[in-house]
Amino acid sequence: MIYRYPPLLPGVLVKRYKRFFADIALADGTVVTAHCPNTGPMTEISTVGSAVYISEANSPARKLAYTWEMIQVDGSWVGVNTHLPNRVVALGLADHQFADLPSYTRFQPEVPYGSEQSRIDFLLHSERPLYLEVKSTTWTQPTPEGRRAIFPDTVTTRGQKHLRELTALAEQGLGAAILYFINRGDCVSFSPGDGPDPEYGRLLRRAVAAGVLVLPYRFMVSPLGLTLGERVPVVL
Repeated sequence: MIYRYPPLLPGVLVKRYKRFFADIALADGTVVTAHCPNTGPMTEISTVGSAVYISEANSPARKLAYTWEMIQVDGSWVGVNTHLPNRVVALGLADHQFADLPSYTRFQPEVPYGSEQSRIDFLLHSERPLYLEVKSTTWTQPTPEGRRAIFPDTVTTRGQKHLRELTALAEQGLGAAILYFINRGDCVSFSPGDGPDPEYGRLLRRAVAAGVLVLPYRFMVSPLGLTLGERVPVVL
C-alpha cells in the first residue's frame, strides 16, 4: 500500500452542489457538509444515496471540517480526492514502485518548463531527464472486456497545453511521460475522452507518435488506503 488514509467516517451522499460542497448523512443520522475536492463534472461518481467515506480535520483554519474521500460505484470504491494523486505518485517515486519508468536517481516536484509557462509535476533526474505529468481520472465507459478509464470528461485547455509541452520535449529528444492515475481498481484499459474533448484526443495521439510515454495505472481504493495496481493498455 502506497498511501494510508486517516480514520474515515462512513456515510451516504445526500447531494453535491456548487462544485465544492457535498452533504453527507452519517451513520447516526447527522448530516454534515464536506469539502468536495473534485471540481470536475464527476460523471457517474456522484449518485445520491451512494455509500461514501469522509475524513475529518481538526484545524480551526478550515471552513469545513470534513473532506469527501471516496464513493462506492457498482461495488467498487472510487477515489474522489483529486489532491491525493500527486502525493501518492511522489510516495511511489520515492520507493521506485513504477517499474515502467526509466531509472532515475532523484526527482523534483513542480519544476517550471516549456514555452507555455508550465510546471511539470515531477522531473526525474538521470543521464536523460524525464518530465512526468500526472492526470487523475475516475470516468469510465463499458467495453466487452470491462470498464475503460477515460480522460478527460470535459474540455481541458490546461491538459491540452501539457500535451503540447510534452510533445515538444519529446521532439527535442528529451524524456517525456504522462501518468494517468486511474482512481479506481475496476478498469482494464484506458482511452482519451474524444467525446467531451476531441482536441485532447488528437494531441494525445500526436504525443504518442512523438515518443511521449503514456502510463495508465489503476489504483486499488479502499477505506484503508491506495494500492498501486497494474498498468493497463492504452486504446487509441
